[in-house]
Amino acid sequence: MDYFEKTYHPPGTAPGTLAEPSNSDFCELAIHLIDFNSEEYLEKKLCQVDDCEPYLDDKSVTWLHIQGPVLPDTIRKLGKLFQLHPLAMEDIINTGQRPKIEEYDDLLFTVLSMLGSENESTKAHQVSLCLGRNYVVSFHNGNKDPFDTLRTRLRKKSGRVRQQKADYLFYCILDLVIDQGYPLLENLGETIEGIEEEILNLDYQQSTLGKVHAIRRELLLLRRNLWPHREVINRLLRSENELVSNNTQIYIRDCYDHVIQILDLIENYRETAANLIDVYLSSANHRLSEIMRVLTMIATIFIPLTFVVGLYGMNFNHPESPWAMPELRWYYGYPAVLGIMLIIVFTMLVYFRRKNWI
Repeated sequence: MDYFEKTYHPPGTAPGTLAEPSNSDFCELAIHLIDFNSEEYLEKKLCQVDDCEPYLDDKSVTWLHIQGPVLPDTIRKLGKLFQLHPLAMEDIINTGQRPKIEEYDDLLFTVLSMLGSENESTKAHQVSLCLGRNYVVSFHNGNKDPFDTLRTRLRKKSGRVRQQKADYLFYCILDLVIDQGYPLLENLGETIEGIEEEILNLDYQQSTLGKVHAIRRELLLLRRNLWPHREVINRLLRSENELVSNNTQIYIRDCYDHVIQILDLIENYRETAANLIDVYLSSANHRLSEIMRVLTMIATIFIPLTFVVGLYGMNFNHPESPWAMPELRWYYGYPAVLGIMLIIVFTMLVYFRRKNWI
């Protein structure tokens, strides 16, 4: 996972100051409007944010999604149109905020962290939600729109979301953002299992330890981005805000359960990844012990053989000395010594085998 950049102002800047985002050149701004009720459905792409004003009435639910980095002029128009608080506007344009929830007069503002895979790495993008009485405004600063599955549900007239108000749509977006953690954790779990099998089968490489550390770092960043969601939903459940009905509160409790499950999985995988390092080191020590045992046995076998050849290598031969080595003049001395050496090797191997050393 890459650290996503957090835009911030120099110290001493007045609160609510809007600055142009540094990543505004990477993707174009897209404005997606959906206006619906139980009978009617309208979906269109807008050129300007002002074009959504005719749809803001009490007879339907309006969902305005802004995809890409938002410029100060655009956020000012949205702020004027939806009566956004200056601090909320600042948090929208300065991405990388910690997930949180803020209550204003007729607005519920939420910042979420949405995880996704990009170029074989995990990337976190900020999702900002503004819930009003009959509208939801969402912001996502990534290059890819993540809400196509929710739009597919909205297109079906028989779907539950078409029968509910804006707070249920707000819940659906919240649930979709949080559930993005499941496929990421599933992939991480498969990766951890694969590394564990490599280590236990002694089929690992020197790069395996680096993979384990990379997984631990990714899990740490996952926890950093997902843990505040628990506080956000918990505060949303305890709030008595009129914008969220009691019927929607039941579904938000289910969303809270999802957060707890994801956090439990992260903690379990973190512990497993930490244990993998211990298993790796134990396996490396075991492999080293096996190598040292083989080398020790080889050295032990050659110790008596070295003694024998060293003994008969001292060819002091004096015809009148009683201490001369008589075997030096044996006719079959050389094959006899080789036979003795083979017998010594065989005897030591049998002894090692009975001791379960080999």
